Amino acid sequence: MSDTTVTNEKKEPIMALQGVSKYFGGVHALEEVDFEVYPNEIVALVGDNGAGKSTLIKILAGVHQPNRGKILFRGEPVEIPSPRAAQALGIETVYQELALIETRDVPANFFLGREPTRGTSGIFVDRKKMVEDTVRTLKDLGIVLPSLRTLVRYLSGGQRQALAIGRVMPWGGKVIIMDEPTAALGVREARKVLDLVLQLKEKGCSVVVISHNMRHVFNIADRIVVLRGGKKAGDRMKSETTPDEIVKLIVGAEML
Repeated sequence: MSDTTVTNEKKEPIMALQGVSKYFGGVHALEEVDFEVYPNEIVALVGDNGAGKSTLIKILAGVHQPNRGKILFRGEPVEIPSPRAAQALGIETVYQELALIETRDVPANFFLGREPTRGTSGIFVDRKKMVEDTVRTLKDLGIVLPSLRTLVRYLSGGQRQALAIGRVMPWGGKVIIMDEPTAALGVREARKVLDLVLQLKEKGCSVVVISHNMRHVFNIADRIVVLRGGKKAGDRMKSETTPDEIVKLIVGAEML
């Protein structure tokens, strides 16, 4: 196999970074990185600790702004100055920490920070709509929880992850970013989460997944992008690479 970058030439990317660099003082977290997300694909972003993965997804999510380079969304240059701006474009992020409130139930967490209101003044939370929309979305994604009234503290790790993923769907997210969605999960719960990621693709979403688990990467990804030392070390279609090659790119045994 050639060492040239493998890309999807038949489609225009829904989102792209071009020559993006990000510095934190004297630390070069990203250096001249190109990164594309194509419609209806799952991209795995892999690399060792400190490779720049978290910085890259935080630029996509509006948490960090690049020092150099361009961001394109649907082919047009954009700025993403905040997470709200990212959400307005249709970019949703599920962080490893999940940002769930353990003392609140499923619908409350499902609509956390985006509660629908009712009444002419819009000051009353529309609990009925929250419950109806939560039931519909969870059913549509095949997510089974013990009860909507269950407090998050009583949900398993996999159920929490499913809730965190499912709650991005009602907002029309077209690019969904996930940071280590199967971290600290058992085999059975990890499999359910991976199935849920595949369902998001079936529903027309593009998904960016950070993962250290090579088996999970090769189970779900269409394409694998490798970062090393803040630079892109490889871009491969899953069907044209192997776990061994990806590991070599991660550790620097094989150059782009």
